[in-house]
Amino acid sequence: MLFRFFELLALSLVGWIVSKLLGFSQGATIFGPIAGIAIWVVWDGVRATRVTTWLQSRRYDAPPQVSGVWGDVVERSRKAFRRLIRRAQDRQRRLDEFLSAIQASPNGVILLDEQGRIEWSNQAASEHLGLDPKRDVRQYIRNLVRSPAFAAYVNRGDFSHPVLIDGPNVAHDALAEISLQMHPYGTARHLLLSNDVTALKRVESMRRDFVANVSHEIRTPLTVIRGFVETLQSLPLSEAEQRHYLDLMNQQAIRMESLVVDLLTLSKLEGSPPPAIGEWLDADELRDQVLQDARALSAVMGEGAQAIESFGETGVRVAGLRSELVSAMGNLVSNAVRYTPTDGQISAGWLRLPDGGVSFVVKDSGPGISPEHLPRLSERFYRVDRSRSRETGGTGLGLAIVKHVTQRHGGELHVESTVGGGSQFTIQLPARRVKQPLP
Repeated sequence: MLFRFFELLALSLVGWIVSKLLGFSQGATIFGPIAGIAIWVVWDGVRATRVTTWLQSRRYDAPPQVSGVWGDVVERSRKAFRRLIRRAQDRQRRLDEFLSAIQASPNGVILLDEQGRIEWSNQAASEHLGLDPKRDVRQYIRNLVRSPAFAAYVNRGDFSHPVLIDGPNVAHDALAEISLQMHPYGTARHLLLSNDVTALKRVESMRRDFVANVSHEIRTPLTVIRGFVETLQSLPLSEAEQRHYLDLMNQQAIRMESLVVDLLTLSKLEGSPPPAIGEWLDADELRDQVLQDARALSAVMGEGAQAIESFGETGVRVAGLRSELVSAMGNLVSNAVRYTPTDGQISAGWLRLPDGGVSFVVKDSGPGISPEHLPRLSERFYRVDRSRSRETGGTGLGLAIVKHVTQRHGGELHVESTVGGGSQFTIQLPARRVKQPLP
């Protein structure tokens, strides 16, 4: 303010001096300072207008060139605006990071206004409820989620517990289910969280089926053994008849033991970390070992006429646990022995892959498998023909073990089969677990 006073005083003095030099009369001499003041007012108004125009334009990076107090105002304003812009940019950056984190969340998030209209939603919520994040903004959530259970949930106003509704894919998956829960915040606003519980529901269903299957598989041989024991206790039998019943009891005991062993194997596979790439095993030696066991099994089962051959001398070494790989490979070959007729052919061996990996392939000339059964073959206790599986001594867990071992070694299990044309099972291992022979 002091500087502006001196500006005004200086222009007034200049006007008075000019009037004296020009020899104006006393009245005109007074007019000189007034004219100086008027010039200063106009000049100051021009500077004020330039500053006001700059402020209104919001082009804070291009300040006007003004001097004096207005120049100081511009400089101070420019610095203040820069601080505000930096703070706004920082807040926007944090908001963008927060929204990106919510966008990446597997849980759905929907922000609702006071009337229950959508203000924002992430991709997960759109997938859970079949929404369009852009098109459905400002739409009422009750008009988009047409579920009687959700409508009753909103009308009730008790949001202490979630509500379950059918998922958008319920037509293709009978277990598809979405959990929704409202959380009030702010002034009559609500946060709607969604969670796809289909996997949990499927796991629970699998758990129930697993318990039921295990109970059934164990109850059957126990019932047989108990019946034979009661027969031996209550009836006078000859030595030959006793031996016959004891042999049958022994078969059922072996069946239960096999089931328990497979269950323990699965439990161990699921509860231990993947095998490290440390121990290198001779792939051809593993193949020869499982084929030798397969020939012994074929002889014990009375299927000695089966032709069991090997192919594919690779010379490669694979990284993994010997016990697990032998178990997986042995399950594939033993399955081929059990389901291939006496005059059939079985072959197994390694094949190199173009990407540096290898595949252990087992082919048989058995009856084949219908296409509808192929996706479920590796499920626990899933059987294409239950009576045939029990006759051959299968537990229904072999392919589940094969799949677990393969995945633990970073590989994939593939099945190809044609009804009446045999089957082919393949364990494919990645290149990082294969050491090629020296040239």
